[in-house]
Amino acid sequence: MDKEKYLEVYRHSLAHILAKAVIELYGKDVQYAIGPQIADGFYYDFGLPEGVSIQESDFRKIEDKMREIIKRREDWTVKEVSKQEALDLFKDQKYKTELIKDLPEGEKITIYWTGDDYVDLCRGPHVDNSQELMSAAFEIRSVSGAYWRGDEHNDSLTRIYAYAFPDKQQLKEHKALIREAKERDHKKIGPQLDLFMFDETAPGMPYWLPRGWKVFNALLDFWREIHDAHGYQEISGPVVSKKELWVTSGHWAHYQDGMFVIPGEDDNDTYALKPMNCPNAIKVYMNKARSYRELPLRINQVDVIHRKEKSGELNGLFRVQMFRQDDAHTLVTEDQIASEIKDIMDIATEIYGTFGLTYKAELSTRPDDYMGDIEVWNKAEADLKDILEKTYGAGNYEINEGDGAFYGPKIDLKMKDALGREWQMGTIQLDFQLPLNFDMKYTAADSTIKRPVMIHRAIFGSMERFIGILIENFKGAFPFWLSPYQVGIVPIRQEHNDYAKEVETLLRKNHIRVEADYSEANMKNKIKTFKNYKDPYILVLGDKEKENRTVSINLRGSNKQLNDVPLDVFLDMCDQMVEEHSLDLLDHIPSSED
Repeated sequence: MDKEKYLEVYRHSLAHILAKAVIELYGKDVQYAIGPQIADGFYYDFGLPEGVSIQESDFRKIEDKMREIIKRREDWTVKEVSKQEALDLFKDQKYKTELIKDLPEGEKITIYWTGDDYVDLCRGPHVDNSQELMSAAFEIRSVSGAYWRGDEHNDSLTRIYAYAFPDKQQLKEHKALIREAKERDHKKIGPQLDLFMFDETAPGMPYWLPRGWKVFNALLDFWREIHDAHGYQEISGPVVSKKELWVTSGHWAHYQDGMFVIPGEDDNDTYALKPMNCPNAIKVYMNKARSYRELPLRINQVDVIHRKEKSGELNGLFRVQMFRQDDAHTLVTEDQIASEIKDIMDIATEIYGTFGLTYKAELSTRPDDYMGDIEVWNKAEADLKDILEKTYGAGNYEINEGDGAFYGPKIDLKMKDALGREWQMGTIQLDFQLPLNFDMKYTAADSTIKRPVMIHRAIFGSMERFIGILIENFKGAFPFWLSPYQVGIVPIRQEHNDYAKEVETLLRKNHIRVEADYSEANMKNKIKTFKNYKDPYILVLGDKEKENRTVSINLRGSNKQLNDVPLDVFLDMCDQMVEEHSLDLLDHIPSSED
């Protein structure tokens, strides 16, 4: 049994142990629902008897009961039963009964006994005897509410989450990682650094505060610089469009539930906020007749889009209802597909590499609700597989069956952050369908009229989400070139303000983002404020610096100081870090050899 399968069996079996423990502690009236394994353990949902609730103070009691059950060394037995037998067996369990009734006729139904007093409806597999779980390292981590089957109209249940690992050391390491992740949580760091906020009047729609907007624009400038070098032309389009546009694109039929619709008296008066930018790019392409000489035509766009989400799914900057997607749409001939996708992957490598992030590719194939001719789909998927194999080698990419967009297969780019967490980021989607829907054309070299192929792609995925990831990756201590303010200025006393203002003016002229404190506050308090904001450099200016026209530098994250640095040298240091998009702060005065 491979490691992944072992963990699945291990954790799923522990979920049954948890359910048995809860029943023994809180009585036979406990209604137990489902208990799947998850990435770092498992959970189980319960309908508890009236007046019963489970608090954090109960966790140890439940864990002790689980260990007691494991020590009984009870056999696990599996039995295949008929639908009626299952209904009879679980007649007092409403959620199990509902699950059984929903099973199609003829469906294989298996039940698992743990000892002779606990039985669960389950496909398995499980351990043969609870003694196999003797070395189990598990710990209840939280309790929360959950709706039965995820539907807010159904019963509210109690969900118990638990960590589970093969040994204590792995559990310890995982908990340390969780603690570090909590310290890096962008929902905590973002407000602390005055980067962004949310308001109940606009759920899932972030407000960018001045400091956060500086990060946003620094990231956008970087993105534009790269795309300009690769021959992209930036556009902007309407945020709201008539229903007819979304009907033609297919979004009305395939994505309407995720759209914010503005109803009118009739279809011609019905509008929707755009959930995607692709129709904008299509309209720009179709603004005039096109020739093969213009292809590939690379159009990029960073506009606000809206996608409706359930309130329970919103998660800081990671899951929002309003965001800016770093979209690009390229119109190509069929023989340009391979070279264009290679160029896109080069862009992805350059962007992710700048942040020290690695990525891998995953091909998502035709979904059940696909649009268009299956033969066209087969060709598109074959083209992408060929490109991935030439780029990464056979077997060095993953295939996600059935998870493509409704209009074409896609390559998803997944990256890892400083904690080793994997994130779905960029996407490259090959689309033969929308050019057909909109009757897009170009004049070929032989003067015939042909249809272009459209490539949809994003590298960040969304600016908001990527910034959220960067906040956590860098723990709020952004690289110099990306920091909201790159330099904080602290004059020691009021008589040093004039020189400090000279330094500030010079830095601003050189496009360095700078903030200064000219108040009468204590010098240490001024420094502390800028440290709390994680400014990379803090310049402390007094008599010596004024006389010599130098700066003394406090470095972020260090007690190290650089004293008597000439102004021109400091400017060169700043320029170097910006130009190189360096991840590290210069912590020494450069020499001629640097």
